[in-house]
Amino acid sequence: MHRPSTTIGILAVTQIVSWGSLYYAFTILAPGIRRDLGLAPELVFGAFSWALLVAGLAATPVGILLDRHGGRHVMAAGSFLCFLGMAWLARCTDVASYYAAWTLIGLAMALTLYEAAFAAIQRRFDAGARQAMSTLTLFGGFASTLFWPLTAWLETSYGWRDTYLLYGIVQLAVCMPLHLCLGADVPRAGPQQRDDPARGHTLAEAVRHPAFWTLALAFAANTFVFSAMAVHLIPLFERLGQARGTAVLLAALIGPMQVAGRVGEMAFARHTAPQTVGKLTFAMLPAALAVIALGGAQAWSVAAFCALYGLSNGILTILRGSLPRALFGREHYGAIAGAMAGPALVSKAAGPLIAAALLRRVDGAALLLSVLLAMSIASLALYLRAVGVGARPEETFDKRAV
Repeated sequence: MHRPSTTIGILAVTQIVSWGSLYYAFTILAPGIRRDLGLAPELVFGAFSWALLVAGLAATPVGILLDRHGGRHVMAAGSFLCFLGMAWLARCTDVASYYAAWTLIGLAMALTLYEAAFAAIQRRFDAGARQAMSTLTLFGGFASTLFWPLTAWLETSYGWRDTYLLYGIVQLAVCMPLHLCLGADVPRAGPQQRDDPARGHTLAEAVRHPAFWTLALAFAANTFVFSAMAVHLIPLFERLGQARGTAVLLAALIGPMQVAGRVGEMAFARHTAPQTVGKLTFAMLPAALAVIALGGAQAWSVAAFCALYGLSNGILTILRGSLPRALFGREHYGAIAGAMAGPALVSKAAGPLIAAALLRRVDGAALLLSVLLAMSIASLALYLRAVGVGARPEETFDKRAV
């Protein structure tokens, strides 16, 4: 059995590489793909959205696999699928093969990204799981900071095909062996009695709980905003009047602010219930969008937006891992967290497509900001309702996890 620091170190490397190559690289490589394959922008971005949809549909069965078998072999299989998907993508010549490659990549996302890593951590740690997840996301926050410039350099030097092929080889040669080095999980105790008040909820019990779907929808609305911004942030800044160089520079604030948010959560909120931390985190997103909607093309408003947006996104990643455990217990964490993540991953797929359609309009920037502000307010309202319902004293929760 590894020391906690070794497990976190392994997952930190694989999360940085996986997020960087599977998610962040696409923003840089999409224009080259469009030119080379001769596809409309909707088809190019639609394949990425399709991959996110596949990941959402696979989230629950993957969570069940993680509950039963742990992260070692499941995440290693995901790294192998990453290699196959990116190698296929590097050699695709038409729209059918392009979408088939992204289908494999979408399944690989469900097997390798944060949801899988969090489930692996939950099986290996008990009281220290939340701290371990916070530490992991602290490292993962550097994925965009590292992979945006790296991908830009690789694309300029070798083209998008060889860039994806190289990233696939890294998954096979680095991430897959590291996942296999995770080792066996701690043996689980026997099944708890149904009348034990500290036992975790089963998946069937969790989905019948009044807080489950409200919280899932809160995460989905929030994720819609972040996914739309992740792909279209720089074009939006340009539509608001910022020069491209300034837009890129301001957007670069987001990565460090994500890390700052996670450091703050670890330093000041580690003993605070995640339900309480979530209230501030969900509130920061509509505040960020209100600032940029009111300030428009002013550089200070864009910078303030990036700071609040980065802080909120950074802490939200931790909450996606800690809240299901706090509300529903550890025993069936993988299946419950996977089911809860499903709607969010579907909205993550829809966000870039809807944002692209809105930005094509003459008044696209203002319309997009209005839609995103409305979604962020809805996500805050849903979250407050979810934790209000979840805090009712007659309901049973795993108090040890809070």
